[in-house]
Amino acid sequence: MNESVKEVTDNSFEHEVLKSEKPVLVDFWAAWCAPCRMLAPTIEAVAEQYSEIAAVVKLNVDDNPSTAATYGIKGIPTLILFNQGKEVERVIGAISKQSISRMIEKYSTLPRTGFTQLIGHV
Repeated sequence: MNESVKEVTDNSFEHEVLKSEKPVLVDFWAAWCAPCRMLAPTIEAVAEQYSEIAAVVKLNVDDNPSTAATYGIKGIPTLILFNQGKEVERVIGAISKQSISRMIEKYSTLPRTGFTQLIGHV
């Protein structure tokens, strides 16, 4: 895992996700999940691209069953975007980088023109 994506646990979830000042995208995954492994490079790219305006973290559902149960994770990969400590978007299954980018941009405090300057043309 690259340094832009942080691993969170049942113990660190509240501090890292729910109390974050920025929007946080949580990737609920497991090592045995082929779609999760396929999505990993996309998650890492999104984390690097949006590091200034959002956090991206991964939570292994096998190692952290309490948080997975709290959020009703039934299928993986599941991506949940949290903003100000609340779930604002959820997607189950592997999705495109553009779709993930739109989720993050929708809840960022930067104006749209800021995104163009920050990330260039997507």
